[in-house]
Amino acid sequence: MNGVIIQFFHWYHQGNLWQEFVKKADILKSMGFSAVWFPPATKCVLGIDGRGYDVYDLYDLGEFDQKGSVATRFGTRDEYLKAIEKAHEAGISVYADIVLNHRMGGDEKEEVTVHKVNEENRNEMIGEPFSASAFTKFTFPGRKGQYSDFIWDYRCFSGIDIIYKEEQEEKGVFKIHNEYGEDWNPSVSSQFGNYDYLMGNDVEYRNPYVVQEMKNWIRWYVETTGIDGLRLDALKHLSSDFLKDWITYIKAEVKDCFIMGEFWKDKVEKISDFSGRMDDTISFFDVPLHYNFFRASKEGKDYDLRNIIKDTFLEWNPMLSVSFVENHDTQKFQALESAVKDWFKPIAYTLILMSENAYPCVFYPDLFSAEYVEMKDDEEVKVIMPRVEILTKLLEARQRFAYGEQVNWFDHPNCIAWLRKGDGEHPGCVVIISNSEDGYKEITVDAGLGGAVFYDFLQHRKEEVVLDEQGKGIFHVASRSSSIWVMKNH
Repeated sequence: MNGVIIQFFHWYHQGNLWQEFVKKADILKSMGFSAVWFPPATKCVLGIDGRGYDVYDLYDLGEFDQKGSVATRFGTRDEYLKAIEKAHEAGISVYADIVLNHRMGGDEKEEVTVHKVNEENRNEMIGEPFSASAFTKFTFPGRKGQYSDFIWDYRCFSGIDIIYKEEQEEKGVFKIHNEYGEDWNPSVSSQFGNYDYLMGNDVEYRNPYVVQEMKNWIRWYVETTGIDGLRLDALKHLSSDFLKDWITYIKAEVKDCFIMGEFWKDKVEKISDFSGRMDDTISFFDVPLHYNFFRASKEGKDYDLRNIIKDTFLEWNPMLSVSFVENHDTQKFQALESAVKDWFKPIAYTLILMSENAYPCVFYPDLFSAEYVEMKDDEEVKVIMPRVEILTKLLEARQRFAYGEQVNWFDHPNCIAWLRKGDGEHPGCVVIISNSEDGYKEITVDAGLGGAVFYDFLQHRKEEVVLDEQGKGIFHVASRSSSIWVMKNH
């Protein structure tokens, strides 16, 4: 009930993440977190510098000396398993980040036939096919066949971004010719004509041996780690045919676990269509809602708050929506940079934490703060992400008051409110937000609560509200702020 996810990492995270989580798990549980989203735990082409998304060997969780290290950026396999064990001791579910789209850092070159494609229209082939060599063979010499003896070769991949002609490196997007076709898999996003290819060695999911290996691997992974759910990366680049079959296999034969997917589209219709293709078996990050927050934070009082959840997945399919304010992809200097401005973050978190059907995900820097340095135009730029000070109070309010039916007063462009009616075990509350000057709403809470006294749980407003004989009160909110009004002595 009232679950909350913590994304326990960001793109520039430093230090042993698994050990850090063990130290903070009990604190997170006391704050009200019910689940943790961990980054990919697999060995990367960049070894200890990899973020988990430049995946090399799915079976190496920080156990084998490969790509220059035994540990991953986040720690060793043993430390990872101990972090999961600690989460379970604390009563926190673990969602593992899974990268299915690509492999990077092949061990051996192979001779392949490739066709260069137009990167802006992947269906347009340039010139004629030609022979080249590419690092398309993955033998994982450091692992030596432990857990799986499957060897990945060019028949396991549909495209690549680096080839060699007479030892000269050439970069681009190249379609690999194999027995599964000279064209891309059609059951992917139509962005850039066909968005099968993203990076590295693109996995060919028309190859039945690859499909079987991925089923074998996910069974091994779930049984080895004891995770409770999955976060699936970059779904718009994956074959929806493969994905549906793979998810069905997991839920029927491995573990009927929670699965959430990243299908990065700002149009809710696209996410809804894809959800339908998956038979509504997985949840999706609410990208349109994030972009609403991003725009609202930039536009200030010119943004119409009545539209804040309009055409979002929270509005269209609330039971499958995972709401978030920011994540590692939206951080400053990332490809999808769309950082929500600091002043608006408390308002955004109020909305996702106090709404009836949202499954909110809190971003690590917003809870603990973060600092990092990135190169921009050959100069070092320091980025400071301050913690959202009110976040711990909002988390407490969610656990204590965010229950029962929701009634909305989305009737003003700069000030909106909603009532949570509570249930038999929990009192409700009145939530009100403003993106402009001080505001107020006249709200009937309950006709049987005449004379009840309410106060602002967030302490942004110091006055009290006394309901009249009809259970009605006038609830205020400070400029560019939020308030959560709750009954005294509850």
